Amino acid sequence: MKTMKALDVEGTAVKSANYKGKAREVLGVTIRWLSKAGKDHEGQPAYGLRHFTVAPGGFIPAHAHFYQQTMYIESGRFECFAYDPETDEVVGSKVCGPGEAIYTDANEPHGMRNLSETEPGTFLCCICSVHKDYEAL
Repeated sequence: MKTMKALDVEGTAVKSANYKGKAREVLGVTIRWLSKAGKDHEGQPAYGLRHFTVAPGGFIPAHAHFYQQTMYIESGRFECFAYDPETDEVVGSKVCGPGEAIYTDANEPHGMRNLSETEPGTFLCCICSVHKDYEAL
């Protein structure tokens, strides 16, 4: 067993999110890996719990990935976006705050932004890669 405080884990600035083969700029986002296990077909964690801090006005643009994920808002208010996978147009949005969870299916385009111009927001994100090439460590 390993215990830790999320903010004691070293954070890494997220600079971009890949979508349809292009890197899109991410603004004001830091990720901390609280746990990770296994390897997916690209050598990335097949399971992971991540802690995100999003600066005031920070933004994660439209992106999609082959794994499912659930995000749990700890603090702040985020506008969460769903995008049409063909046109990349916003097809839905919802404001989510502390205690709310957001699930995105594999390959579902999504993004979010911190609505505050003065306070950071935080959320946990659990990912799980269910892929035929999954290799347990």
